[in-house]
Amino acid sequence: MTLDRRTLLTGTAVFGVAAAFGFWPAQADINRNGTYKLSDAEWRKKLPGQSYDVLRHAATERPFTSPLLEEHRKGTFVCLGCDQKLYDSATKYDSHTGWPSFWQPLPKAIGTSKDDELGYDRTEVHCARCLGHLGHVFDDGPKPTGLRYCMNGVAMKFVPA
Repeated sequence: MTLDRRTLLTGTAVFGVAAAFGFWPAQADINRNGTYKLSDAEWRKKLPGQSYDVLRHAATERPFTSPLLEEHRKGTFVCLGCDQKLYDSATKYDSHTGWPSFWQPLPKAIGTSKDDELGYDRTEVHCARCLGHLGHVFDDGPKPTGLRYCMNGVAMKFVPA
C-alpha cells in the first residue's frame, strides 16, 4: 500500500478526532527530556488536596501522619504524580522523624535543588520526571550512604513486589 497525501491527511484527522473525544489513550505531555508536564488545573484534578499542595507547591505534611511510615513490605515507592519509581523498599528505614525515610533513591529517579526558604540551606528532593516536590535530603542518615531522604508520604504511593 502506498501512502499518499489523502491517506495521510485522513488518518491524521481520524486520530485527531479520536483523541479529542477521548477514544485515544490519555497521555500526559512527556517531553523529549523525559519530564512529565500537566497544567496546574490538570494537576489539581489528578492529585488529592494535600498531595497537590506537597507535590506542586512544596508544602510539608504533618509528621507521623503518613500510612507509608508503617509500610514494611517488599516493593517500590513511586511518585503519586507520575508513577516514577523512586525508592526500593530495601532502602527504607525508621529515622524517628515522622516521615518515610530512605538511604538511597533508585538511579535517575530524583533531582535535587537548593532550598533556603526557612532561612538556612537545605537540599530539596524532587521527582526527576514530573519535578514534583518530594521532601529533603540530609547528611545524617545510616550507612552505606550516610544520607537521609526524608520524604512526604502523600507525595508517594507503595507498589508491593
